[in-house]
Amino acid sequence: MAFSNPILVWAVVGLVLMLAELVVPGGVIVLLGSACLVVAGALSIGLVEGVVQSLTLWFIAAIVLLLAFRQVTQRLVGGDSHVDNTDEAIDLYNQIAHVKQTIGPGQTTGRVEFQGIEWPALGDGSIIVAGTDVRIICRENIALVVEPVAVETAKN
Repeated sequence: MAFSNPILVWAVVGLVLMLAELVVPGGVIVLLGSACLVVAGALSIGLVEGVVQSLTLWFIAAIVLLLAFRQVTQRLVGGDSHVDNTDEAIDLYNQIAHVKQTIGPGQTTGRVEFQGIEWPALGDGSIIVAGTDVRIICRENIALVVEPVAVETAKN
């Protein structure tokens, strides 16, 4: 029986995991496979005996390898990490929108079109008539807070 030899089982599982890294890149699976090879080596020299000691050594070796070499494998393999702006309010600030429905007076909401979508909008308290361009100041819940754009600024 080939499966009765634990050294062979740990070595085969380790090699399969290391080859699986070619299919599922990321650098973690190769380290888990390396931990299996460490256990196979420890079994072959008689350092550990039995399933419990083998699994304990595998857990310890896997954690040590992951902590020690994760950054190295990430640099070699690469990854899909990318940092993007997660604060949508910053993307809205100082953008120009077009008034579709009159805004104001006071806290009366109107509607503006921004990036092809109509949004509810609040003004600065004055009446902002439909057809004018406005600058987005911020967002309050789902409504955009806007102010009229000066004529010179709108032409530029």
